[in-house]
Amino acid sequence: MERALFHAARGRGRTSPNPLVGAVVVSPDGVIVGQGYHERAGAPHAEAHALAAAGARARGATLYCTLEPCCHQGRTGPCVTRIVEAGIARVVASVEDPNPVVQGRGFAFLRAHGVAVQVGEAAETAVALNQPFFTLMHEGRPFVILKAATSLDGRIAEAPGRRTPLTSAAATRHAHRVRAEVDALAVGVGTILSDDPELTPRGAYRERPLTRVVFDRRLRTPPQSRILSTPDAGPVIIVTSVGAAARAELGTALEARGAEIVVAPDDTLRSALRRLGERQIGSLVLEGGATVHAAAWDENVVDYVRLYVTPHVLGDGGVPLLSGRRFSSAELRDRRVQSLGPDTVIEGYVHRSG
Repeated sequence: MERALFHAARGRGRTSPNPLVGAVVVSPDGVIVGQGYHERAGAPHAEAHALAAAGARARGATLYCTLEPCCHQGRTGPCVTRIVEAGIARVVASVEDPNPVVQGRGFAFLRAHGVAVQVGEAAETAVALNQPFFTLMHEGRPFVILKAATSLDGRIAEAPGRRTPLTSAAATRHAHRVRAEVDALAVGVGTILSDDPELTPRGAYRERPLTRVVFDRRLRTPPQSRILSTPDAGPVIIVTSVGAAARAELGTALEARGAEIVVAPDDTLRSALRRLGERQIGSLVLEGGATVHAAAWDENVVDYVRLYVTPHVLGDGGVPLLSGRRFSSAELRDRRVQSLGPDTVIEGYVHRSG
């Protein structure tokens, strides 16, 4: 199963909205005869790759897979049929697929066709590997990563609305590598107005277009914004309110520049995120600023925090991260700390879905 999990992780950044899945076929005498992983959405699933590699040696063997094999016809055929046809005697899976079209039906099909099924091996690791997928299935919204660069005294800017570069080149490279793996980057309109970012991944290979999201209740995003000058990097979605959308003139210029205007049913960030979930966006880095970070924290939709702590000191006049809210990086679950040049990245879970 450790080998199957290793293979699953090889698809990171390419399979969304599908999960990361790995599979290994082991003969009755304990020899690995086939292995594979889901390489990208629309491509064969991990089980199909492993069974193809095993060939006739799959008969009587055990298939280890990190997620329940699918039982429905999507862009590829159901894996459970191939497993039965290949003569697999036993399936050892980490966890049940939370997708309602599967959710135990794959295991039931296998058992009904004489295949022994064991579930739960390395389940916690398998769920952690697919937090975006589980969050999308359970909550209908993306897995949200709150990302911020802070000074040593916990400030994110010198003053409200003032662009304040803090991170070193090493930390910036790390942040762009992360951008290459997620489905979307998001900011509040305040960040657009103060920083005018492009929100593109630079210096890291990305196979799929990156969705850029602006949370903008009043449609204040200027049509001349740099984010709208980089259409090749990926689509731009501006999530707004019912009231702003009713004023057609506000959205017309933005749509002419290539933006998609999405209307949230109410003024909560949770409802805005669910509109993104409807578009199969499974993971989202929330890059700021202070207002949207605070809203996400208050609505309990932050799943993971990644902080780049720099040696700068901005003083009492600076803008605090999550001002007035109970937050301590020491309380993050599965907390990790890494040095990046003069900076330090501290990251961990706020809560998990699984």
